[in-house]
Amino acid sequence: MNIYIESFKTFFRIGIFTLGGGYAMIPLIEEEVVNKHKWVSREELLDLIAIAQSCPGVFAINIAIFIGYKLRRVSGAIATSLGTALPSFLIILAIAIFFKQFEDNRVIAAMFRGIRPAVVALIAVPTFRMAQRAKITWTNCWIPIACALSIWALGVSPIYIILIAAIGGYVYGMYIKPTE
Repeated sequence: MNIYIESFKTFFRIGIFTLGGGYAMIPLIEEEVVNKHKWVSREELLDLIAIAQSCPGVFAINIAIFIGYKLRRVSGAIATSLGTALPSFLIILAIAIFFKQFEDNRVIAAMFRGIRPAVVALIAVPTFRMAQRAKITWTNCWIPIACALSIWALGVSPIYIILIAAIGGYVYGMYIKPTE
């Protein structure tokens, strides 16, 4: 099958079945892109996720663009990003058209209350998987915890965290890491 159609369909399917934003897409992206199609390796996906998080814009679109670009440059990036964005656009359009009819519906409100815990789990699972792949252990788990607390409790800008992490990673890689 045509790679453009296949990548569009894959990311359209990912976009349809994802609640909770881009981070909730990670398990689906991994299943489709790494396991099923083998377009990227697990290590490449982890690197692409880190880059997508660091770039401005929507995480889901960023990761789709990077994978599409790896497949077929600009035209591949267009196919995957359209596939990712189109389901959300269509769902939001439908909600906008019909929202007034369901605004005060108790059943719909209850459904959204039920979805919230599931969304938290959808975001937590890929976070723990990424931590395992990034080799975060009990001895170095203080780093992401300190970063998260700095941002949340102290109001430190995530930009400073990224800069400090980049400098720390460079220093560790160049001067501290034991040679093998």
